[in-house]
Amino acid sequence: MPILQVKLSAHPTPELSHQVAATLVEITARILHKKADLTSVAVDYVAPEHWIVGGRSLAEHGKASFFLDIKIVDGTNTKDEKAHYQQEVFARMGELLGDLHPESYIYVHDVRAEAYGFGGLTQEFRYIQAKLSA
Repeated sequence: MPILQVKLSAHPTPELSHQVAATLVEITARILHKKADLTSVAVDYVAPEHWIVGGRSLAEHGKASFFLDIKIVDGTNTKDEKAHYQQEVFARMGELLGDLHPESYIYVHDVRAEAYGFGGLTQEFRYIQAKLSA
């Protein structure tokens, strides 16, 4: 049930949005063990001319970049899984976007289950409900 927000230094196309979303959902399901059918991805675009790193635009650097912000429930993934996730996402985004600037970011938020949810229910509620039903 994670929500992924990704900003891309590219000009928007539906094809790129779908490729990025499909790639991120696949990696998130495989490495972080999240349900693909409950994973949402919001894609935003920033023109390379408007993405500044070290005082110069990505267009001037001749590089691409991205920023991925993902929220997962605290304690559901190990440090090793999150590290593997970071490596895999960076590599695959490079395949999709081209030569990446090293200042491309992935931020995995570990959020408290009682503060995070979907459909009007917290993950803590869902956890307790599942335990009571078992």
